[in-house]
Amino acid sequence: MIQVKLFDYEHEKDLEDEMNSFLEGIRENQIVDIKYNVSASVEEEDDQIYCFSAMVIYKTK
Repeated sequence: MIQVKLFDYEHEKDLEDEMNSFLEGIRENQIVDIKYNVSASVEEEDDQIYCFSAMVIYKTK
């Protein structure tokens, strides 16, 4: 069966840490694909908000 795991963080380091933790729990041959996206928006007072997200598509055992 194919499944997905979604990650969404405001800081790229948090995304990296969480993805690495998840990937440690599955075998390399289970990974089908990894999609990555970054978006940014500006809020009031010119504050920039970043969103780092990824989706791991993988096969279950």
